[in-house]
Amino acid sequence: MSRRLISTGSPFEKAAGYSRAVLDGEFAFVAGTTGYDYATMTMPADITSQARNCFGTIEAALAEGGFAMTDIVRATYYITNAADAEALIAVCGEVLGSIRPASTLLVVAGLYKPEMKVEIEVTAKLQT
Repeated sequence: MSRRLISTGSPFEKAAGYSRAVLDGEFAFVAGTTGYDYATMTMPADITSQARNCFGTIEAALAEGGFAMTDIVRATYYITNAADAEALIAVCGEVLGSIRPASTLLVVAGLYKPEMKVEIEVTAKLQT
């Protein structure tokens, strides 16, 4: 498999010079993904909905490249408020509980826009 770029179609990807995911061989590297609903370009107010949107976007990008959520081997979570950690962890447990990738949760001073409460990036490796 050669290198392949995956896009959500967001105009920000081209403007900022990045891809939603880069597939290279048996690996998929999914960029930091925030909680936008790309169909409406809206951001929900709560972290639970934002996290679910993140995982939906991640799943779609992986699927476009022939990967599955079960191929995720690494996840990094960035949140802007430590008080949101439990809500995020609950969503992560729903989505990744049986997959259990190596993961890191960081509380950061802020994300690109103030309404962004969470950003998630993952790495996947095709299972052989």
